[in-house]
Amino acid sequence: QVQLVESGGGLVQAGGSLRLSCAASGNIFSVNTMGWFRQAPGSRHEMVAEIFADEEPTYTESVRGRFTISRDHARPTTVYLQMNNLKPEDTGDYVCRYVAGTGVYWGQGTQVTVSS
Repeated sequence: QVQLVESGGGLVQAGGSLRLSCAASGNIFSVNTMGWFRQAPGSRHEMVAEIFADEEPTYTESVRGRFTISRDHARPTTVYLQMNNLKPEDTGDYVCRYVAGTGVYWGQGTQVTVSS
């Protein structure tokens, strides 16, 4: 089994910044895909940012240039999502996903609320 612990959500005004973190533990592999997905009320579940090993990350178009996903090289099963210039439409439940040989695992989610 793999456990994911997320932190860093909260309430911020438009234009502000937040940093999310996700740490995987348990039966983990250092070579993995980790990323963040989000869902807002009335909206579809969407991938926000994802990174496989040390390859170039993938972002959904609406966050490109504002969000950065990075991996802790000392702990390759910990990833961060730096979110700058936040907009009200970024509001949602942000959930971490870990994918490796043992399967696909999801965190509990952390709420991000951006006020206008």
